[in-house]
Amino acid sequence: MIKLFTFILLVIALVPSATHAQAGHEYSPLEEKVVGYRNWILKDLKDDKPVDLRSLVQGKKLVMVVYFTPWCGNWKHEAPVTAKLSEKYKAYGFEVIGVSEYALREEVRAFFGPTGPPYTVVTESELREDREKTAHYGYRQLTGDTRRWGSPWNIFLEPAKLTKEGDLLTEKAWVVNGELIEADVDKFIAERLVPKTAAIEPCKN
Repeated sequence: MIKLFTFILLVIALVPSATHAQAGHEYSPLEEKVVGYRNWILKDLKDDKPVDLRSLVQGKKLVMVVYFTPWCGNWKHEAPVTAKLSEKYKAYGFEVIGVSEYALREEVRAFFGPTGPPYTVVTESELREDREKTAHYGYRQLTGDTRRWGSPWNIFLEPAKLTKEGDLLTEKAWVVNGELIEADVDKFIAERLVPKTAAIEPCKN
């Protein structure tokens, strides 16, 4: 009888986790990690021209680089959150840069629709077979992300703190090995960009 009661309690305790898994989310906390993040030159989704990260972050105060795969369910959950944060804080010096992975550029364009992405998007890889060859995969290994595809994967850069020259931009950075927890990231951005005297609507999930 005691064993049966213990089993029932265990099942009840697991119900929230099961429900969370069924919702299809992979939320992850914002954590500072050693990542050894490097500059890159990748093709812009809009016009196929190569752009480099150092140029894109110039004049910005905080940049979020989000690696994503358009066919990933978790990215489909995060995409509207990313767009919302971009719109909310761009006037304060916040910039979002998307890096697409493991999908043809036509698929990425189709994901964003006829109006295109609300921020710069570049392409690192187009084939699933290239998964372990990407810088994205290497960064995830360094930061403890054990997911197979790692979409989305977010890294925050403060341009004023990046190295002035060379490929290595920063040894450490704040990363999210999964979907953003919107309220936490909203607070993180606001604390770095918004003057304490400014009134801004808090984020609500």
